[in-house]
Amino acid sequence: MILKIPKKLQRWSKVAIVSSSWWWPWTIPNRYNNWIKQLKEQFWVEIIEMENAKKDPEFVYNNPKKRAEDLMNAFLDPNIDAIFSSIWWDDSIRILPYIDFDIIKNNPKIYMGYSDSTITNFICYKAWIRSYYWPSIMAWFGENWWMFEYMIESVEKTLFSNEIIWEIKPNTSWWTNEFLDWWNPKNLNIKRKLNPNTWWRFIQWGWIVEWELLWWCVDVFYFMWWTEIWPDKDEWKWKILFIETSEENISEDNFERILRTMWIQWILENLNWIIVGRAQNEKNYDNSLLKIINWEFWLYNLPIITNMDFGHTDPVFVLPIWAKMTLDFDNKKVFINESWVL
Repeated sequence: MILKIPKKLQRWSKVAIVSSSWWWPWTIPNRYNNWIKQLKEQFWVEIIEMENAKKDPEFVYNNPKKRAEDLMNAFLDPNIDAIFSSIWWDDSIRILPYIDFDIIKNNPKIYMGYSDSTITNFICYKAWIRSYYWPSIMAWFGENWWMFEYMIESVEKTLFSNEIIWEIKPNTSWWTNEFLDWWNPKNLNIKRKLNPNTWWRFIQWGWIVEWELLWWCVDVFYFMWWTEIWPDKDEWKWKILFIETSEENISEDNFERILRTMWIQWILENLNWIIVGRAQNEKNYDNSLLKIINWEFWLYNLPIITNMDFGHTDPVFVLPIWAKMTLDFDNKKVFINESWVL
């Protein structure tokens, strides 16, 4: 089956907002509305809120079918050009029984979210359409003061342009993971504390590698095991795996257990390259990666880059499923080999 690529966005494209997992748009409407305003003013898009995107916590929690209906209706609506997740949490998997994969397959359009939205990304993968990881409405698009220029540029290149070949460059300025209380309206006008740039780390060398991306937030990994959206071992063959950890900062022991589970499923052996996002609080999983990849499973030739500019920190670049990328280890460069939208 051929992967379907969504059409690029343009000025005044219509973007639907869905809440597949949590209810923060209802809980802190002032911040949500401010962030919607930033999205509209920066990218000149029209926002369409799906029926249940701003419902109260009890309703959202008790009605995963309604959340799924919002997603299906957004794909079905010919006037909607893209679908963005409002926020993350931990129960998007509950929408899975109510998904109509044919609706998604027959109506390809941009879907983008992060963290628990990994579930919807893999739903799109099962329907053979490309989807996109990062950002969501209430994180990144909703940065205090204004969005980071690094992220704005990535969204423009990824979703608003069909340029074929370009380089993903490291963020050369500052980064942050400071959390300012979203419930305090005064914090909207306070810039978060910035940390000096920490750069990408090339921790296991390799050669020039070209293949396609598959990804997830590792905290969501086990939500999908043995479900219909979990890829079989052959679908991981020769893929570039990117992974990140959530704000919960899982322990190194749990991180290693996840890697071992990947090995027992014949995933690690099939991969062509691993890239890992920058973790919150500068938590470093490099030793855990080398322990599992090298010392336990002897995969010495599997290239690994860590501390890249994605994850539950800011700023980030956008990543698409099944897009071809090239890693040039000698020159420490990463290239996009195809347009990510039509």
